[in-house]
Amino acid sequence: MLGGIEAGGTKIVCAVGSSHDQILASETVPTADPAATFQRVCAFFDQAQAHHGRIAAIGVATFGPVDTDPGSPAYGTLKRTPKPGWSGANWMDGLNRLPCPVAVDTDVNGAALGEWQLGAGKDLGTLAYVTVGTGIGVGILNHGRPLSGMGHFEMGHIYPPHDYESDPFPGRCPFHNDCLEGLASGPAITDRWGLTLSEMPSGHPAFELQAGYLAHLAATIVLTHMPERIIFGGSVMKAPGLLERVRTATRALLADYLSCSPAGGDLSDYLVPPALGDRSGITGALYMAEARASGLRHERTL
Repeated sequence: MLGGIEAGGTKIVCAVGSSHDQILASETVPTADPAATFQRVCAFFDQAQAHHGRIAAIGVATFGPVDTDPGSPAYGTLKRTPKPGWSGANWMDGLNRLPCPVAVDTDVNGAALGEWQLGAGKDLGTLAYVTVGTGIGVGILNHGRPLSGMGHFEMGHIYPPHDYESDPFPGRCPFHNDCLEGLASGPAITDRWGLTLSEMPSGHPAFELQAGYLAHLAATIVLTHMPERIIFGGSVMKAPGLLERVRTATRALLADYLSCSPAGGDLSDYLVPPALGDRSGITGALYMAEARASGLRHERTL
């Protein structure tokens, strides 16, 4: 039996399954303070083990920034996260009463792994997964291995061009103000307009503004990593028509420079939604658990 945790800034999905593609039970809990959250997560797995048998390993795909180096003494520790109360919280400590090994990576890497296994990234050598929700993050895979350097990537905190005349909003990131996450995350949209993007009419200027910011991210990913496909997921991307606008704006930025590659044309097969929908992250978390239970380290590529 495998356990999976997809931890987002607003909610946490817990699941058990016989494999990464066979979920037997799941539960969603709110992301509260660490102590209360760990208690509810452990309670789910206690109950799941009583019904389905002993859990061999747990994969945690969590919001960050988080220490994802298995050789680090701080493995599984949240760093200076924008999520209040979570800086210094440690997933290994929070789950230590569950007698099984735990693998930890970012939520976007987890979602990328899920889509690489069973979804829109299946059979691809290189893949990027972008989530746009409470925060913004990017995971890059090379043949199923998440790329990293001294830590995981933080592309949600790059600085896109910010025209204060067309967008006077100062940004809401507690560290960078008007970085991409500060300007284009779900909370930034609500702070600026008083509504979510899905609640606005399709002609609202928020769509063009949002598409421009996300196209800057997409073009940056293309030019720095050259993935074979980019998947855009997260709650904000569910707004009708947004992905189509992102494709148009990205194509304008790339200016047919890569016309003979997968990043050419209308981008309809290149910038795509997650095929697994809301199950990408938890599928990837279970895949991480499956690899850990089989004795494989969750390998990363520099």
